[in-house]
Amino acid sequence: MGQSPSTLVSSPDQSCREISYTDQFGYSDADSSNDSITGGRDYTAEIPNECLAKIFQFLTFGDRKNCFAVYQRWLGIDGKNHHQLSLNTNLMRLKLRRCREVTKIGMENVARNCNALKKLSCVLCVFGAMGVYAFVNNCTVLKELFVKRLRGFDDSTKELVPQMVSSSLKLICLKELVMGQSFTLLIIGSKKLQTLRLFQCLGNWDLTLKTLGKLNSGLVEIHLEKVQVGDVGLLGISKCSRLETLHLVKTLDCSDVGHCDVAEGCKMLKKLYIDGWRTNRIDDCGLISVAKHFLGLQELMLIGMCPSSLSLTIIASSCQGLERFALCGIGIVGDVEIECIAAKCMTLKKMCIKGCPVSNAGISTFSSGYPNLVKLKVRKCKKVTSDIVEWMREMRGSLAFSFDHGKVEVLDGSDLGVQESSILFHSTQVTMVDDAPSSSNNNNNRLSMFRTKFGFLGGRNFVPGAFRRWANVDEISDTNF
Repeated sequence: MGQSPSTLVSSPDQSCREISYTDQFGYSDADSSNDSITGGRDYTAEIPNECLAKIFQFLTFGDRKNCFAVYQRWLGIDGKNHHQLSLNTNLMRLKLRRCREVTKIGMENVARNCNALKKLSCVLCVFGAMGVYAFVNNCTVLKELFVKRLRGFDDSTKELVPQMVSSSLKLICLKELVMGQSFTLLIIGSKKLQTLRLFQCLGNWDLTLKTLGKLNSGLVEIHLEKVQVGDVGLLGISKCSRLETLHLVKTLDCSDVGHCDVAEGCKMLKKLYIDGWRTNRIDDCGLISVAKHFLGLQELMLIGMCPSSLSLTIIASSCQGLERFALCGIGIVGDVEIECIAAKCMTLKKMCIKGCPVSNAGISTFSSGYPNLVKLKVRKCKKVTSDIVEWMREMRGSLAFSFDHGKVEVLDGSDLGVQESSILFHSTQVTMVDDAPSSSNNNNNRLSMFRTKFGFLGGRNFVPGAFRRWANVDEISDTNF
């Protein structure tokens, strides 16, 4: 259960006071044991395993972790009986993490017994795409599916027929998958799908999105981040006439042609986030098309792009309902552009400027313009000094003004001192199933922690990393309105 039990036991028949268990501070439980209390005898050895399993049901998750870290027998008992705890409850949310012994058969059995399950999350599991398909096909009410770093992929998914799809899924989120396209049948076949999120999944997704646009026009939200998608995929997205939210983050193959197709087809779009990653493939043509067709746009974030004053002026003039606007890492956004936006965006409520050559003079326009503005963020703008902070408080005290000068050149998104809040995780109660090995998992956990902290070095070289210092483009994506 997430903790490593003691392993230094001299013999099975020794008492519990003779078990040598050393915690992370180097203290042994043998030093604190009291012979007069235990009497040299392990009283729990006489309790049957079935009774201990029932006792563990009344303990909280934290208490069970502490117990299993003390005695290896207790950990084994809970591991053998934990499946009964899951199947005997009316689960609605289930999260599986590092379940290395769960197979396709186990996923199928869980799905058949948990008839009320609506949300499934799989992280670092090894049952592969077939295990997920087995679960989805046997759970008729599942609405949300989250899959991250799933292992155990094989070619057996090719044997699946198109009828083996979900009729209830509304949200699919795939993260960091090597064979993420094994879920193509699931994505295309989910007729009620409303939200699709793909993060760092390898492979070309153009054909999947093209087919999805033809078969499912009811998508409401699409989030693509660091995936291989080009103008063909955007053409498929343009067929989703009900689309309201679109995130295109570091999709290097997308150009003005694809953005124009989306602008012409998705007239109901309300939230648009584009991170061009300094590729210069999106310029005035795509942004002008956005301004002309997205008249009901409410949120717009432009990152690492190269527009001109003309396109920004047209956006400010055409999008009269714009309430949230972010300009990050755009080299042409200066005082003149800010004044133009202030004169035209009368409905703006929240504004973010990051890594742009704006000065104190441009920021001062927020003191009189923008009658509905309630929040202003200024990040890493070299020409803006701390003197403007007190002046803005005096001129417009009701405005929530957040200012951070910081350093512009930071490698790979380490925004020190600024809260990273690009994705909000709502706290919900989820049943956790963590199948961690008892003895060797300590090293694995430390290795996972090391990879988490220094993961930006893995699989990359330092030459492309140096180019990401331009205007702090990577960390700009962490901006939250």
